[in-house]
Amino acid sequence: MNEHHIPESVRLARRTLLASAPLWLGGCAQGRQEARFADVHRRIRRAIADRQTLGAVVAIGHGGQVVYHGAFGLRAVVPQRLPMQWETRFDMASLTKVLITAPSVMQFWEQGLFDLDDPVARYWPAFGANGKDGITIRMLLTHYSGLPPDLDLIETWSGREAALQRVIAAAPTATPGRNFVYSDINFITLGVLVEQWSGMSLADYAREHILLPLGMTESGFLPPEAWRASIAPTQYDEHGHLLQGVVHDPTARRMGGVAGHAGLFSDARDTIFYAQALLDRLAGRPSAFPLKQATLRMMTTPQQPRTDATDLRGLGWDIATHFSSPRGDIFPKGSFGHTGFTGTSLWFDPLSDSYVMLLTNRVHPDGKRSVVSLRRDVATLAAKALGLEKTV
Repeated sequence: MNEHHIPESVRLARRTLLASAPLWLGGCAQGRQEARFADVHRRIRRAIADRQTLGAVVAIGHGGQVVYHGAFGLRAVVPQRLPMQWETRFDMASLTKVLITAPSVMQFWEQGLFDLDDPVARYWPAFGANGKDGITIRMLLTHYSGLPPDLDLIETWSGREAALQRVIAAAPTATPGRNFVYSDINFITLGVLVEQWSGMSLADYAREHILLPLGMTESGFLPPEAWRASIAPTQYDEHGHLLQGVVHDPTARRMGGVAGHAGLFSDARDTIFYAQALLDRLAGRPSAFPLKQATLRMMTTPQQPRTDATDLRGLGWDIATHFSSPRGDIFPKGSFGHTGFTGTSLWFDPLSDSYVMLLTNRVHPDGKRSVVSLRRDVATLAAKALGLEKTV
């Protein structure tokens, strides 16, 4: 991406944010932060020793500053052992949904192009087939559409158009609007709407309207060859090729690497730029975040169609569901975040002006590792280190 397209105010904010970070080298902290976050440090080291993950990059933000960050362990063991680095780029998996697709959709909402409770078929008529005519944009954003979790991958198919035909052919497996069913089809569909409304590919729209305004120059879909060496490889594909710089999600991969549910590659530096800009906007501080404060507040509070639901979802963001392990045991239910299948996660607590970013490559090389408990523990220990107490 071209640095010259980044506003000077954003460059200054980036320099200020990075300057606030304590000095780290190989995951070793210097100064007072080492003692304050020692339990976080030890928990990550233990996860690596216990083979929950080969390595991790972590950052904790609080009060407008990065108060803890570091890189631990390895980013790869095949074809060779390579150390994890702060600059390592990750396949962000489903964080694509909240970092890219949801805010892109809501930019068009701010322009008055649609209402949240409009049926999707009003803007993509073919989508309404097979009982989907009553599914609304709100239902897609909150995963209350009743659509199945993913497109069928048993049949051999490839290409964006083939995927869209399967979206059209898909039928709800639950009553739309009634229950939370996490579905990649929801965000594939939202990505299609962004492309229809903008007349651009989702990748191009994201670059121009989300990434560049935030100064996220190390992020994007379809990473160039020059980035490949810095990207953590994931797993071997069905042909025995190690995926590195190619999206891990099989549906997004069949679609050519650009989809509303997965495909973004990013690094820790860019992710904390995003996180801090989001918190700044929510708090009413100067921010480059490309949505209004009221819009962002709506996105990060319960918006599911059922007000009596126990599964709480914002517009894209997770609030309180069985996916909420990155909240830990102390951050309140007013907090929000999201996870990615490859081992990425990001959780925010606006009340304490904090966030926890955990980027791992837990699927490398065989997909047999889990970071669910690590996510929960890091969030809990981070909250304790920040002086927060558990509330009912």
